[in-house]
Amino acid sequence: MLMKTLLAGKLHSYMVQHHTDLLIALQEDHRLSHYLSSKVDSISGLIGDLQKENRPNYVIEALCLEELTRDLRPSRFSWMRELLEAEFPETHQQMNRSGILTYELINLSGACEPIFEVFGFGEEHEDLPALRHAVTGMIAEYLENQTQEK
Repeated sequence: MLMKTLLAGKLHSYMVQHHTDLLIALQEDHRLSHYLSSKVDSISGLIGDLQKENRPNYVIEALCLEELTRDLRPSRFSWMRELLEAEFPETHQQMNRSGILTYELINLSGACEPIFEVFGFGEEHEDLPALRHAVTGMIAEYLENQTQEK
């Protein structure tokens, strides 16, 4: 039980860092606790097997966290944040200083959804120059529309 609690905490920390958008959505729907416990319950067999093998706790934690986050990688949210910072550093800094970075990244991710659907987004596609170019163009368009609305 202690291991499951620890893993739920580590999964939560991972989501704070890499999937803030999903975390916020789950919190708004009051489903975060259920999501975390369901994910951890789904690897009960793995935890038990590793414990039977007398693996050290740190190895169990690492292997289980790898499994828990498998379907969450790569993170669109982190990818978008890194792209915004690289291609639009002043805008990134301004959003970060004003406290709207997370909000705007969620909006940008939604605006780019059609692009992600066309290209697919996964570990095999995240380095595609065409995907990066298309998303950068969408970000520029989004930012231009934001400026015009003000």
